[in-house]
Amino acid sequence: MKKEMSKHETDYIKKYEGEGYTSNFLFDNNSLIDSETKQVYKPEDITIVAHHRYEGMSDPDDMSILYVIETKDKIKGTHLIGYGPTADLEEAEFFKDIPEENYAQNSDINELT
Repeated sequence: MKKEMSKHETDYIKKYEGEGYTSNFLFDNNSLIDSETKQVYKPEDITIVAHHRYEGMSDPDDMSILYVIETKDKIKGTHLIGYGPTADLEEAEFFKDIPEENYAQNSDINELT
């Protein structure tokens, strides 16, 4: 995964919302939860369609990853996590536990350009 400097997270969130990725997922109790339906998902229930990594221009500690997600029951949405010194280790571990086969072939959008 390469870092992106060209766009802010909200630019991509809006782009993906326009493509039907409208659900917002929250992390709680070692699960992702659809903020609207309250449906709970474990790592094996998640497919990563794309992910984008960001570093703050003025603050190198301001680092995040935007995950574009589709669930086993076809819910599409996004989830933004911090990484680096401010990362939630349990949340980072959740994403590490998503099976490799659940990552789309071109999930790292930066590898395409």
